[in-house]
Amino acid sequence: MIDEARLRECLAGWWGLARPCVQPHHGGMNSGTWLVAQDGRRWVAKAVPPEQKSAVAAGLAVAARLERAGVPAGAAVPTAGGQLVADVDGTAVGLLTWVGGDPLTGADDSQQDLIGRTLGRVHHLLTGVDADLAGAQVQRFHWIDTDADHLAIRPWIRPAVAAAVAAYDQSGPASLTWGLLHADPAPEAFRLDAATGVCGVIDWQAALVGPLMYDVASAVMYVGGPARAGALLSAYQRQQVLSGAEIDRALPVMLRMRWAVQADYFARRIAIGDLTGIAGPADNETGLEDARQRLTGDGGR
Repeated sequence: MIDEARLRECLAGWWGLARPCVQPHHGGMNSGTWLVAQDGRRWVAKAVPPEQKSAVAAGLAVAARLERAGVPAGAAVPTAGGQLVADVDGTAVGLLTWVGGDPLTGADDSQQDLIGRTLGRVHHLLTGVDADLAGAQVQRFHWIDTDADHLAIRPWIRPAVAAAVAAYDQSGPASLTWGLLHADPAPEAFRLDAATGVCGVIDWQAALVGPLMYDVASAVMYVGGPARAGALLSAYQRQQVLSGAEIDRALPVMLRMRWAVQADYFARRIAIGDLTGIAGPADNETGLEDARQRLTGDGGR
């Protein structure tokens, strides 16, 4: 998207960082990222294709709301002109506040408890947030097109994804509690500062409005499914964002929908040869195979 030399020019021109130390990171699958440091301070530079600029700017607006409420979220540092995202030769570049602490893994009950509590706190803080976020581009769940060409790369994908979407549509989504979502609350998105006990949440890729249970189901998926997510679910429910009845009713269909999103995502990446953030094509195939097992009942959980 942008080379390091051009990034340095961008950091100097847009943010006034004349002598930054820049290290490639590229840990995300949807963007290019670099670790940036100067004069004892740290940031993350993030670059995305131009078509994602509005969505990323909206996500950064959500992150800014959370940071003002006390949750470290990787909010953008405005450019000299006050923009959240700069246009650099057609690439959208943002400079994000560094969120310290260690990424969680969700490997034990204490970490799951923290994930559930933090996700519930985030949902509380975003309740009633002005939906237009000062003019930012707000997306609405969901985005799966069951007629998309990339769903034809394997015979099983389109029928499995379409069945999951149909089950979601038939479940009565309007009866669920909706709000702003993180959309991909993997354990590593939660960062715990052991010195302060504060847990932040990074990777706000967009401003997405949808059923809060989609975030809950995503978090449950990442820690191994409902049978292994008892501590996470109990901690989230104690935040009193959603009733236990809504969680119990919606979790199976939203978890299935989450796997459909994964199948759609990796099928698209395979179809266009997108290797951003991964070691090679095998990683895309692994992501798609995981979805196949869950959606087709072969190894489901």
